[in-house]
Amino acid sequence: MANQKVPADKDKEKEKKEKESEVARLNRLLGEVMRYLSDDEQEEIDIEYLLENTDGLKEWWDQYRELDRKRVEEQIKNSLGDLPIEDLELILEQIRNKVD
Repeated sequence: MANQKVPADKDKEKEKKEKESEVARLNRLLGEVMRYLSDDEQEEIDIEYLLENTDGLKEWWDQYRELDRKRVEEQIKNSLGDLPIEDLELILEQIRNKVD
């Protein structure tokens, strides 16, 4: 009975393995990007090439940008009260032009 794991322990172990897997994936992505950037023969950095030719990088970047979008939205909301009416009107005009 002492050797049997309770479901909570299995969940924690599964979560730990998933985190380790994610860390390994991010290490691989970072390694591939750094290898590309440190290539002495590379004269120009081509981000699109990196995104299209590094397995999983584009998906990670899209997820990261979406999470960052929420941070930016929150930052904008929090700063609106400090802006003068002229700036708010300019922002509103930009939004209306974007929607049209």
